[in-house]
Amino acid sequence: MEIENYKQQMQKALVHFENELGTLQLGRASSTLVENVKIYIPSWDMKQSLNQLANITIMDSQTIKVEPWDKWTLSSIEKGIYESGLWLTPINNGETILIKIPPLTQERRQDLTKVVSKMWEDAKVAVRNIRHDAVKEIKKWFEDKSISETDKKKYEEKMDEITKDFTAKIEEKIKNKSAEIMKI
Repeated sequence: MEIENYKQQMQKALVHFENELGTLQLGRASSTLVENVKIYIPSWDMKQSLNQLANITIMDSQTIKVEPWDKWTLSSIEKGIYESGLWLTPINNGETILIKIPPLTQERRQDLTKVVSKMWEDAKVAVRNIRHDAVKEIKKWFEDKSISETDKKKYEEKMDEITKDFTAKIEEKIKNKSAEIMKI
């Protein structure tokens, strides 16, 4: 029936989780760190993602270069990066913005591990909630006599299998990211 819909929802939760992990500052330059930072442009009275306002390139392992398509957005981009909560200090040279990525301290690594654990828990909860919704709908189908008891068990087993699969994917991503954080 509509089990694929729940699988797609779990896939979206996984992609969201991966995007969240990509925003973590791990002591080296990465365009994913800043590409989704929301920049408020006063003349437009709206926010835009940085990747919609500028070209983002990696100059070296510690430097991100942001080249706005419109130079008049430079100060808004600088302010948006500074206020993003990523603990980055943009350097505006009048043409581009350079962002130097500081190396991670042991204390910052431990803080990041806590942040990753919270993201991990949130992702697992999202997958479990999707599974809960699916099981609820399967029970409704059974009560409405749309499916037999055999089909009900089959669908519930399929949802359990999908849930285990996505949970394993999340676990793998966490294991890799935690190892990356603690690597000196």
